[in-house]
Amino acid sequence: MEYQEIYRLTKEWAYEAGEILREAVSQEITVEYKTSAADLVTEKDKEIEAFFANKINETFPHHFLLGEEGVASNQADYDPHNEIVWLVDPIDGTTNFVHNKRNFCISVGVFDRGQPIVGVVYDPMADQLFHTLKGNGVFIDDEFIKPSTMAPTSEQALISMNHLWLAPNEYLHEQPLQKMATDIRGFRCLGSAALELANVAVGRLDGAIFIGLGPWDFGAAYVLLKEQGIHITTVDGEQIDVFHPSSVLTAKKELHHSIRSNYIRTKK
Repeated sequence: MEYQEIYRLTKEWAYEAGEILREAVSQEITVEYKTSAADLVTEKDKEIEAFFANKINETFPHHFLLGEEGVASNQADYDPHNEIVWLVDPIDGTTNFVHNKRNFCISVGVFDRGQPIVGVVYDPMADQLFHTLKGNGVFIDDEFIKPSTMAPTSEQALISMNHLWLAPNEYLHEQPLQKMATDIRGFRCLGSAALELANVAVGRLDGAIFIGLGPWDFGAAYVLLKEQGIHITTVDGEQIDVFHPSSVLTAKKELHHSIRSNYIRTKK
């Protein structure tokens, strides 16, 4: 079946790409700026995306790739809701890749007519592969991760976020997240949304709230989270369109509701 082959090859290609990145961290890295000094891209971002584009074009020529760096050759006009689409972030956490040499990942999500099929997030420095094929459960490497039945309260929760919440934004009034910071167990900010969302899927974090993400940032983790039955919406509580930029709020349903009702007060 094609889905099984997609799943097998996605994992295989993620490992291959990860080896390239592991070798690269000990080498001099050429860095360019995209929209700002905080928005970095390296030659390895482009190389890894081209690696996936070539593999997909050779093996599944009728599929489409939507990647952060836009290097794919088959990004002609198409309706992603009527095609098989690969959402690829070659290095999610490029700033970490450049500065810290850790806490970055390769993120690949595959959707068939808008439905989540395959999710793979590979942390090459930890050599950990988060992966799922729809209906087969979530794994870290070969370990099956049973969906948790625990429903953490706000007071017990570790919540991941990105730095954009610290600036004025359309979702919050003054002093963003100050009340939540005093109520929950703690915030975490690793600098890789895909890796942080994957950690929510396997129970290492209880929730995450992000703004300003691209489809490639959350695509793979979206599949993992859906497979685990974890609630994932926009910060406004709306359904996510996985093919467009979006905010993301994810947690078990009870905690998700608590965050939305008690802390995220959208501006009207």
